[in-house]
Amino acid sequence: MAKKGSESTAPAEGKEKKEPGRLKQIGMVAKVVHRQSPRSIPLAAGVAAVILAVFVGIGIWTGSWILWPLTGLPIALLVGFIIFTRSAQRVQYQILDGQLGAGAAILDNMRGNWVTEFAVNANRQQDVVHRVVGRPGIILIGEGEPGRLKSLIAAEKKRVSRVAYDIPIYDYKVGNGEDQIPLSKLQRTLVKLPRNLDKKEVTQLNYRLRALPAKMQMPKGPLPKNAKMPRGMRGQMGG
Repeated sequence: MAKKGSESTAPAEGKEKKEPGRLKQIGMVAKVVHRQSPRSIPLAAGVAAVILAVFVGIGIWTGSWILWPLTGLPIALLVGFIIFTRSAQRVQYQILDGQLGAGAAILDNMRGNWVTEFAVNANRQQDVVHRVVGRPGIILIGEGEPGRLKSLIAAEKKRVSRVAYDIPIYDYKVGNGEDQIPLSKLQRTLVKLPRNLDKKEVTQLNYRLRALPAKMQMPKGPLPKNAKMPRGMRGQMGG
């Protein structure tokens, strides 16, 4: 009897954790956008209203009371929604800018044939390098202090070049300083890169990259006396 009770409560718990619907999600986003940029939503609504008013005016002028307003309504809603979406994206960049992992969040939301491996290289200062594979080739994205990222990116570039062969390897550092790419331009920059590979070549490249051994970083300083070395590292240490 106890098992039946636990099984009957499981679906109820799952329903409670159900993700919010599309309209509720839009409402949540609208609250954030209004909090960060109070003029954005009134601007989107105002532009939509003006467009609809123009179509209504044309309908009155031509005598087509139904056709023109019905034509203008979806257009007005679409334009207003586009303005709202861009405002929401701009607010997202403002919130994420300067935070650890902001670049990873943007890469995770990219649409299309992109495969992202997060934190393929990192250090103790929390500087990280992400690897993106797509039609342009291999793209390394660094987040952190530019000086420290230079060696991390170089090491990862050397590692992937073993299986990349003649495939282009791009690298960028996310940030607002010199030789860095702002967070708001990251997606746009990647999308504008030349398409050097077809889908089959992208798939083959991903297989080769997955075959690379996992990068193992040795901690700095002396090891504890009772610490055991991984088998693959013992021969390298010459012990």
